[in-house]
Amino acid sequence: MTSLSIRTVHDPAGFAAVADYFSDVWKTPRSAPPLLPETLNSLAHAGGAVHAAHDGERVVGGCVAVFGPPAARETYSLLAAAERGLGPRLKEAQRVWAVGLGARTMRWTFDPLVGRNARFNFVKLGAEGTGYLVDFYGPMADGVNDGDESDRLEVTWDLTGTRRPSADATAVREAAPVTHPAPDGGPLARRDPGDRYVWCRVPDDVVALRATDPELALGWRRAVREVFTKAFAEGFTATAMSRDGWYTLTRREDTP
Repeated sequence: MTSLSIRTVHDPAGFAAVADYFSDVWKTPRSAPPLLPETLNSLAHAGGAVHAAHDGERVVGGCVAVFGPPAARETYSLLAAAERGLGPRLKEAQRVWAVGLGARTMRWTFDPLVGRNARFNFVKLGAEGTGYLVDFYGPMADGVNDGDESDRLEVTWDLTGTRRPSADATAVREAAPVTHPAPDGGPLARRDPGDRYVWCRVPDDVVALRATDPELALGWRRAVREVFTKAFAEGFTATAMSRDGWYTLTRREDTP
């Protein structure tokens, strides 16, 4: 991409182009995008921001954010997607916009079974998982999530950049005892004897698995949910994701 640009959107044609891009990513009819052009327009008019990444005239990424409660000095990212490799630049555009208006944190949710998104959020951005939301949206009918339950992991990103991503703890993880089996017969979760860390594995590609074996995908959903909800209730947060698909959850008092 030699002519990449990222800018805020202010005109109806631009909102329509971003809505079309989101439709293509989430595999919905363009008449029924995840967010309508009129909704994007209204959110921007109300003080939020719609960013679009362009390669020439072609939209290759988009994100939408609004402000949360004033006292919290935070923003909330409603939707974001980009072609591979463009995610950091798109989130940086969001960060600059939010910090310029006084925000210090940004929150959003994502599917905890999508390991590549977890790695982007925790390793690339340095965010952390601060809440687990069971069946957050209820049934979803888009081409990516259809047939699954819509659990989401809420993440919080420190926009001031004071939190550093956690170091990989693979050696410590592999020495820890297994506490739960995974639907594929391998280990699902491990817990260190010192009770400071929990590790939880997710499938290699849950989107492909949903298409080929929805029952197995649902089995993963409910197994991971059990581990996460218990860990969060005990004061853990999600702090890292390894290349081989393991989350690290850290007791809150030990979270960097």
